[in-house]
Amino acid sequence: MPYRIPLRSIFILLNIFSIAAQDEVLTIDETVKLALENNFQIRTAKNDLKIDEYAVSPGYAGMLPAVQASITDNNRTINLSQVRLDGTVQELDNAVNNNLNYGVALDWTLFDGLRMFANYEQLKENRNLGDAELKQVILTTVGEVMITYYDLVQQQQQLSALDSTILISKQRVELAQNRFTIGKASKLEVLNAQVDLNTDETLMQRQKELYVNTKIQLNRQLARDLETDFTVAPEIFVDESLLLPELQTKVLSENPQLMASQISKRISELELKQIKAARLPTITATTGYIISESESSLGFIVSSNSKGFSYGFGATLNLFDGFTQNRDEKIGKLQIENSEVAIAQQKQDLLTTLGTTYQTYLTNMSLIDLEGNNEAIAKENLDITVEKYRIGIIPPIEFRTAQLNYINAKVRFSNAKFQAKLSEIILKQLAGNLTI
Repeated sequence: MPYRIPLRSIFILLNIFSIAAQDEVLTIDETVKLALENNFQIRTAKNDLKIDEYAVSPGYAGMLPAVQASITDNNRTINLSQVRLDGTVQELDNAVNNNLNYGVALDWTLFDGLRMFANYEQLKENRNLGDAELKQVILTTVGEVMITYYDLVQQQQQLSALDSTILISKQRVELAQNRFTIGKASKLEVLNAQVDLNTDETLMQRQKELYVNTKIQLNRQLARDLETDFTVAPEIFVDESLLLPELQTKVLSENPQLMASQISKRISELELKQIKAARLPTITATTGYIISESESSLGFIVSSNSKGFSYGFGATLNLFDGFTQNRDEKIGKLQIENSEVAIAQQKQDLLTTLGTTYQTYLTNMSLIDLEGNNEAIAKENLDITVEKYRIGIIPPIEFRTAQLNYINAKVRFSNAKFQAKLSEIILKQLAGNLTI
């Protein structure tokens, strides 16, 4: 009689193979680190923030003077003929006329209705906005990476479950063939067992295809070689300590989208200040040091040189511009009002999403306990069914039912943990405190 592997031994072997396959496991911490270092969207958002940081300077806001050095050298060679008042004529061919001017000039806006100070504050708020946008990109990208990672964990568990059911199906084919050989079963029982085995192997091939494609997707998110091979952690652990009141507080204080809207309102307020600055005069100062040299082959002055300082002040005031100033101020106030409305709406939307997601989180946490208990029952039922089938006291259809119940229970249990983890990730994204 051929040697039969007990069902319990099958699970032990699967666990051994699973542990052996974990020599090069990509952990979730390593995955997040790679995403932060390599992901294209994160790298672009970091560069955008650097651009905003470089722009925060008094000079960029128009608070510092502009100093320019200039030089002009004009040369002419001409044929010249001059008739003087006394009637005498002077003529000279190839007469040279040179004019050289060079120096340094300074222009400085001393007062512009405080527009430059509002502009400087706006540059700071633009930097803060870039920081909030970077945080949002990081949260979104890391959340997507984590979801893909735990999806792989779930698929890996399903592959393990399918492995076990294929081994059981192979045992069933062997048992059916032995029973047929000794005349205790019909050929139909053997064929049904083989068909079920083929079905299980087809499901395994489909699951492997999905698993490989998801690994490619994760490699793309990590911006590395798409063919990089790896395995993931064997289990999903869900944070069971999330509380709705704490999450609501964090959403209102740390959510980067809400922070960005609040910063945008502040920018609108500063833009209105810049518009109102046009009601006040603009005062400028200029100064410089100029050196001028000129030479002429013919004329009253053959050569001249001059050098010295120049300085001056200027002021402008807008007296009438067709009421454009009034219209611009009204538009600016409406933009601030729209920003306030947008913030209120965003708060409501975020809290609504938080509330519904938290309810899903609670449901999934309950399903983990339910499906975990159901998997244990299905496994015990399968163990009993296998033994009964070996001694021939139950029909093949009952064996197959127990087998399918077990694999479905494992899949549902794995999916419940994945869905709970998915809810946890979304909740922490909304609260702006996804562990990174």
